Amino acid sequence: MASLDVGTNTIKLVVGEMIKDKLNILAVSEESSKGVKKGIIVDKNAVKDSLKKVINDVETILGQKIKKLITTVPSQGNEFIVNEASIEIESEDKVVRSSDIIKVIEKSIHHKIPNNMELVNITPIAFQIDDNQKTNNPKNSLANKLSAKTIATIAPKQMVYPIIECLEELNIEVLDIFYQVEGDYHEFKTAETDSSLGAVINIGASLTSLAIFNKGVLTNTKNLDVGSNNIDNDISYIYKIPKTLAKELKENLALAHNRLADIKNKREVTDKDSKNIIIDQYQLSEIVMSRLIEILSQAKKEITLLTKKEISYIIITGGITEMTDFSLLLEEVFGHKVILGNIKEIGARHNKFSSSLGLIKLYHKKAKLKDKDYSIFTIEEQEEFSGINKSTSIHDNTVLGKIFCYFFDN
Repeated sequence: MASLDVGTNTIKLVVGEMIKDKLNILAVSEESSKGVKKGIIVDKNAVKDSLKKVINDVETILGQKIKKLITTVPSQGNEFIVNEASIEIESEDKVVRSSDIIKVIEKSIHHKIPNNMELVNITPIAFQIDDNQKTNNPKNSLANKLSAKTIATIAPKQMVYPIIECLEELNIEVLDIFYQVEGDYHEFKTAETDSSLGAVINIGASLTSLAIFNKGVLTNTKNLDVGSNNIDNDISYIYKIPKTLAKELKENLALAHNRLADIKNKREVTDKDSKNIIIDQYQLSEIVMSRLIEILSQAKKEITLLTKKEISYIIITGGITEMTDFSLLLEEVFGHKVILGNIKEIGARHNKFSSSLGLIKLYHKKAKLKDKDYSIFTIEEQEEFSGINKSTSIHDNTVLGKIFCYFFDN
């Protein structure tokens, strides 16, 4: 599966294969993104140019054409809808099958989506057999009636369609759409997070994305209009240096926390007035630390507004979290509930890839719902690429493609 993550600063494309529920990275590429502002496409032609570069790069690595992929879409303006529906079990033996589960989930959202909105995903919350027995997994149960409670996430079409249109104009089919934070959660989730209430924070270039997950189900999101680019702006303003230089200093000299910063570690640079100035690691780290504390503190406050319940964990990710001593900063702001992202997949060991990697894992679980094996390559292409025969199945663009819940893995 190919997973595309469209960000403000970079566009990332990861191709990976799930083998025994473990992700094997086949190709990774990233390019500077143009035509994207705060995660939203503002110039389709510029975006297509960036997409061509990242896609061509991956195709060169693989020796295969990318014709299908899954992609992230902006979460701005999204809504969450809780629905309920019931169906009669029509089989003679009254055994609940996967087709019945799918049918009741589809019915729960039928005619519920406004014309100006697009369905991003739909997740079952709970099921009820007949009128009394509640269950998380009704499959193979005996019942006359099956009821379901679901939560659907919908997004404005103007947020969803631009990226799909860009890819279609490049002759690439979009198999499914997701929010970045969904990938972040599924990259770092554990058995403990799947059974509790928690939050995900992704510090991006221009936005910091927040999300609440209740037992693995996305229930709320929020975007803060601040990100790692603000750190570049701070450094550029204070030292009167170009933003490109400010970013380079942030990435190669600064620490996320000043506790272990070395005042003797210095760099001589030229400012905008053509003057040579000395920048030491301690002072630079103080500037970075100050902005990061502001971002994390604001995120912490917003999380308390997104849910009234006590959370059990907070997952932190995003490219900036790879800075040295970032964990010291998290302990200072959040205490012990925080989980700093730590990607283990060889070939993409950087938190900037957490959304792309996690979405491949999420799509794999959704494929299990249909008991199908999916691939962006045809059987012939797979045989040419790996020599392993593997059946493929054509994706159907229905509500079924939006359904995901852990119990289907049983």
